[in-house]
Amino acid sequence: MRDSSSEIAEIRDAVHLCIDMQNIFAPSGLWATPWMERVLPTIASIVSRHPTRTIFTRFITPQDPEDRPGQWQSYFHRWRQATRRYLPPSGLELVPALSEFVPPAVIIDKPAYSAFSNPGLASLLIEKNVGAVVVTGAETDVCVLSTVLSAVDLGFRVVIVEDALCSSSDVGHDALMTMYRTRFHGQVDLVTAEELEEFWRE
Repeated sequence: MRDSSSEIAEIRDAVHLCIDMQNIFAPSGLWATPWMERVLPTIASIVSRHPTRTIFTRFITPQDPEDRPGQWQSYFHRWRQATRRYLPPSGLELVPALSEFVPPAVIIDKPAYSAFSNPGLASLLIEKNVGAVVVTGAETDVCVLSTVLSAVDLGFRVVIVEDALCSSSDVGHDALMTMYRTRFHGQVDLVTAEELEEFWRE
């Protein structure tokens, strides 16, 4: 248990942002993230307790590389198989264990790493008077990182469920956990799924 439970006790009026738990990142997917299977039961448990407060994001690749600006074109020329011209539509869908929660959980699609690259997300959270976002999903050191930093910039309190994140890089994951603990105190809290269950009740 954390030393300062008073901070954790403040988790209220929050939304669960579950980042990019899609088939393309599943172990058999084009961008396989082996850890996904390990954290999926934990994420599903969180969603099952807060289905109406859960927003799933999906990273939607372009039809063709030229449909994205700047360096994204080079990126998707390299990963042409990930463009919608080649990728089966099922690759961009949520993994089955989570798609069953929609509805009441909702899906927001995004064109880039951050969940907030879809401006509708910030508008939705502000409209609902959300002050905190509980973050889970994939990958710790890419889309989750980008989402967390965007949320901090927008003034949201960020609660990261550290045993509900997955990455294809142990080094990247560990580095980010260290950064959150040492550089973002007061804006980002790290909790376990067990702690979240105790301190975020609806």
